[in-house]
Amino acid sequence: MGGAGVRENRGYRRRAGRAAAAIAAVAALAFVAAGCGGGGGGGGSSQPLTIGVSLPITGDFSQPGTAAERGYKIWQSFTNQNGGLLGRQVKLDIKDDQSDQNTIVNDYNKLIDQDKVDLLLGTFSSLLNLPASAVAEKAKMVYVEPAGGAPDMFTRGFHYLFFAQEATAQHQADLFSKWVTSLPASQRPKTAAYPTQDDPFTKPVIDGIRQQLEAAGIKTVYQTTYAPTTTDFDTIASAIKSSGADLVAEGAVFDDGVGLIRSMKRNGYSPKILFETSAPSEGDQFSKGVGLANTEGVFYAVSWSPDANYAQNKKFVQAYQKKYGGVPPEDAADAFATAQVLQQAVEAVGKVDQAAIADWLHSHSAQTILGKLSWDAKGEPQQAFLLAQWQNGKSEVVAPKSVATSDTIVNPKPGWKG
Repeated sequence: MGGAGVRENRGYRRRAGRAAAAIAAVAALAFVAAGCGGGGGGGGSSQPLTIGVSLPITGDFSQPGTAAERGYKIWQSFTNQNGGLLGRQVKLDIKDDQSDQNTIVNDYNKLIDQDKVDLLLGTFSSLLNLPASAVAEKAKMVYVEPAGGAPDMFTRGFHYLFFAQEATAQHQADLFSKWVTSLPASQRPKTAAYPTQDDPFTKPVIDGIRQQLEAAGIKTVYQTTYAPTTTDFDTIASAIKSSGADLVAEGAVFDDGVGLIRSMKRNGYSPKILFETSAPSEGDQFSKGVGLANTEGVFYAVSWSPDANYAQNKKFVQAYQKKYGGVPPEDAADAFATAQVLQQAVEAVGKVDQAAIADWLHSHSAQTILGKLSWDAKGEPQQAFLLAQWQNGKSEVVAPKSVATSDTIVNPKPGWKG
């Protein structure tokens, strides 16, 4: 997704609730229309090694698109400062798909057939990666993408597709479910509610949590799917309160996550445990939306931590802060990690051989600022997202222990303030 993330910033998700049939139709057209270019070439050339990518620099997904561009450019700078890739300086051929599915199909066709790029990198959101990856697959070019974890991405039998986060949407909250089910019986919730936006990222995340908690004996007392355009959450909050749910897991993008918390507060209902898919990852926007005191104890899943002790992570954070200011958004880190994956595969193969690069990724792991990543035959990652929780006014990673920034977990969540 997306998640995440997610996942995360996850602003691109706000338009992802479109009909699956429309997405599939565009993806099918992309597959048929794609050329059969391959971007050959290896090391030893004085010419730059060109990597093509189309990103949503403008349009509805411009926030994550711009962050991705920054992440890719920092990776490019690092690589060129250290001798390039296969001894060649890296050139990024970046196009703006304007957050549009049709435009992104044209962009990747042009990158492959006209610009003759050597390699490709992916874009943001399943909405855009679905058709873009079809273009790459038809051309038999490796397509490593930073933010497209919806299940539909991996049902097409693609060989050249790889998702460079730790888990697909349905597994992004596995560590949360594991923590809940590991609680002593006296602390474990007995009942749960599952409201979710009708979104290709959030629904699989929440379904994954529900299935795991039901298997552990935690009863589902309420579930609903609401439209992406929903703005009034009082009815949902009232229904959750009436259900008496101990735990609430919401498939929230951003505004809906803030809206449900506000409505639960108005209804005088505070669950003992609260998980939201991506709204809490929005940092200051989330804390301002619900009130800083009301962030305490809220869980979410995240792909990356600026404090994680992974190779190049500290240097990435420093480089981002120097060039752009502030803590890097998760989307920038995901893009940087995506480029790391492609780089390691190319260097291991020793030349630009698309089939060999894909084979290497299917059989090896890559070390990134997100940690170790590896993939199955469908290009699905096989790791787990980090589990984060708001504590004392800031976000902390609470699992796994190897990268945790806090050794405590707030449980139960305190009541609402103000």
